[in-house]
Amino acid sequence: MSKTPAAAHAPLAERLRPRTLGEVIGQQHLLGEGMPLRIAFESGQPHSCILWGPPGTGKTTIARLMADAFDAQFITISAVLGGVKDIRDAVEKAQMAQGTALENASGAGGRRTIVFVDEVHRFNKSQQDAFLPHVESGLFTFIGATTENPSFEVNSALLSRAAVYVLQPLTPADLELIVAKAQDIGAVPPVEAKALARLVAYADGDARRLLNTLETLAVAAMQEKLAGIGDEWLLKVLGERMRRYDKGGEQFYDTISALHKSVRGSDPDASLYWLMRMLDGGADPRYMARRMIRMAVEDIGLADPRALRMALDASETYERLGSPEGELALAECVIYLAMAPKSNAAYTAFNEAKAFIKQDGTRPVPLHLRNAPTKLMKELDYGKNYRYAHDEEGGFAAGETYLPDGMDNPGFYRPVERGLEIRIAEKLRELRNLNDQKK
Repeated sequence: MSKTPAAAHAPLAERLRPRTLGEVIGQQHLLGEGMPLRIAFESGQPHSCILWGPPGTGKTTIARLMADAFDAQFITISAVLGGVKDIRDAVEKAQMAQGTALENASGAGGRRTIVFVDEVHRFNKSQQDAFLPHVESGLFTFIGATTENPSFEVNSALLSRAAVYVLQPLTPADLELIVAKAQDIGAVPPVEAKALARLVAYADGDARRLLNTLETLAVAAMQEKLAGIGDEWLLKVLGERMRRYDKGGEQFYDTISALHKSVRGSDPDASLYWLMRMLDGGADPRYMARRMIRMAVEDIGLADPRALRMALDASETYERLGSPEGELALAECVIYLAMAPKSNAAYTAFNEAKAFIKQDGTRPVPLHLRNAPTKLMKELDYGKNYRYAHDEEGGFAAGETYLPDGMDNPGFYRPVERGLEIRIAEKLRELRNLNDQKK
């Protein structure tokens, strides 16, 4: 591929940017033969869509190719820097491209316009709403790019008018192909096999990160007059391998979900793996400690009450020791939680009781359960016939009722046959039998 002098000095990412659909690397589940985006390209009719995926997966490239395929004016708006004024400017340009003003906004005649909004999740509701009438009228085709789950970040009105396409991180084979293309145009020297594997792992599915790193390596190799890139030199240049980790976005919540479900599933190795993935990626250990406290009360509960104490102790230990020593306490805790007997009986009872209270009326407290600190209250029978459990045989007032009058026992708490709850269930059955005998 011949390059003009200007093109030769363009950033590597721009020099390797695909010019046709066939040059796109990855995303074959969308761009392969018979796949949704390929069909959209071949139909000749662009449609509004949202491209959702991690950084460096080709969202901007696909949007540009769509504009080229339909010979459409391509307008880019950055949701980070832009605002309603940029939207108005895009509307004016789209109207001009059609050759007429508002009366021809149906899209008939003139040139199409594609408005590409990068990081669309950063637009607020009013900014997103500003697109709606123009998307509906067909004045322009809207393409949004986001690294965040659009169902959380894009308002429902705009979301309902756009197809959502999910882009995947590039595979190691995809990334190796990008390196080969960079070598084909002479942008980087040969890369040894071990260095290539490390470089691909470092990119972690992100083509942009790979290309930026290759560019840095190429300059450094040229300065040192190296004929190729070896593994030892690569380590010296890159330093400790960094990983793509979004501390507040979709990947963060996916990973914490995997940790929680591994603990719930009693897999200590998987639990430790996800914990260390998060700590290694920069998650706040204090947040991890809070999550483990939640796991102890939500998924272990009374099957092993020591789990909550273990989680609290691990949190306190981290506060005293800090990183990295305190992280060992978190690791020990997550292993204990994974191996503890599991019960969500208390969590389920809590939710059922909460839901019941919300829909039920305000039932009066039975007289025998009311406090009677004054003479008048005693005269009104507050506390009358209350049986003091400590004075009863076995410390249990068999037949006594503690729910509002006329209310059946809802049975919120149903202990499982695991851990300490086995004994709790036995005790509960024994007490209920005593109550039944007094009826």
